[in-house]
Amino acid sequence: MSEQTETARARPEPIRAVPVRHPGRWLTIAVLGVLTAMFLHVLLTNEQFRWSFIFLSYEPGKRGVMFTEPVLAGLRGTLLLTVWSMLIGIVLGVIIAIMRLSDNPILRAVAFGYTWFFRAVPRLVLCVLFGNLNILWDRIGFGLPFDQQIGRLFGIDDLNAQFYSIRASDLLAGFVAGMLALGLSEAAYMAEIVRAGIQSIDPGQSEAAVALGLSRSQVLRRVVLPQAMRVIVPPTGNEVIAMVKDTSLVAFVPLSIELFFQLNAIKARTFVVFPVLVAAVIWYLIICTVLMAAQFFVERHFSKGYGATGRARQRLRDIQVEQGGRITPESGAT
Repeated sequence: MSEQTETARARPEPIRAVPVRHPGRWLTIAVLGVLTAMFLHVLLTNEQFRWSFIFLSYEPGKRGVMFTEPVLAGLRGTLLLTVWSMLIGIVLGVIIAIMRLSDNPILRAVAFGYTWFFRAVPRLVLCVLFGNLNILWDRIGFGLPFDQQIGRLFGIDDLNAQFYSIRASDLLAGFVAGMLALGLSEAAYMAEIVRAGIQSIDPGQSEAAVALGLSRSQVLRRVVLPQAMRVIVPPTGNEVIAMVKDTSLVAFVPLSIELFFQLNAIKARTFVVFPVLVAAVIWYLIICTVLMAAQFFVERHFSKGYGATGRARQRLRDIQVEQGGRITPESGAT
């Protein structure tokens, strides 16, 4: 009876899988291929690029414009300016973010006013402004505040209670002015990035840490910030890359030890415009490509334990605990 039932039952026909066609996708690939070929043709055949001027020699007895000593000095200045500006921006941004999240209304108001001002003013304007701050003071120093006003109250006209002072034209000029303009502006953006990262952490974790006896600073350093780094690192990497490009704005300070300033000087001296601009593009592409690669590895480091892979590993660890440690990650992977 069972054999008759099996023979009577009709076997399903094999599924005929028909691949989905994507004509729009192939058309897009063809258009992109043609555009790429046209772009490469322009790069290789147009004599206005003057690749020998860029890479080999731009004047008799001198190297290509990308590798001359002034341009390399400007490259070092650009990298130093990026590092110092980002250090100021990150450190000050963390402090301002903590102030924004404080229970003290005065600290919140000061932090809000700082971010409001530096996010509203363009960085180019800030660079020009900081390059001319020495108009406000003759000297800048450290010591008793309002020393001259206090001296006049007691009948002393020449009271000088400053321990150290320097001419404002020497301090607020060149590298320092550009660094302060970019760093203080960056701090406003970093404050919002850090604040968003801190607020992304469940408040229950902070409450649990406080209940265990940790101080507020310990909770921030050991519980909140390590977890918030997953949210903070990606936009911070983008800010570093943006800072490399924004260093070209300090040419308006003016600052001579900067990459774009030096290339502009060569352009003004040789009257060769387009190849010099191409050299600037190549240098910025190289720097930003290295930073993008570093950002990828840093993000991957701080993203451990998150996403599909992290959930799978956590599930594997849970199964291992349930089975009394008999399942290992190697055996689970196989």
